[in-house]
Amino acid sequence: MAFGNFKIFETKEEDIDGISEDEYYTVAQADPKKGGNGSGKMILVEPRAYSESQQIADHLKSRNSVVVNFKRVTSDQSKRIIDFLSGTLYAINGDLQKIGDGIYLCTPKNIDVQGRISEEEKTSDNGEDW
Repeated sequence: MAFGNFKIFETKEEDIDGISEDEYYTVAQADPKKGGNGSGKMILVEPRAYSESQQIADHLKSRNSVVVNFKRVTSDQSKRIIDFLSGTLYAINGDLQKIGDGIYLCTPKNIDVQGRISEEEKTSDNGEDW
């Protein structure tokens, strides 16, 4: 019984060298009606549990920007979600910025964010810094 010229794993050199970074995560398609360049959407999320982290990561993998408001989760859950999203953002070369108290902006690498939101220093009634 002969199997002929059967190969279990066949690797072509152009398959390895020709892989672009976009093939590793989903690329959002441009909608010609909206006149966009395929940059994606701005998604607003208020997670209620850590289990929603994967959903947020999926939005990022689809090259959508995500604003996450942590007012509906405990501080421990918000830390876990931020850790998870930080790993996702590292993998896709994205960025995480705090834009308010418990509010974060997560952007994939195709989105450039200009400027920073600075936190105001809290002062007491007598002018001393907290």
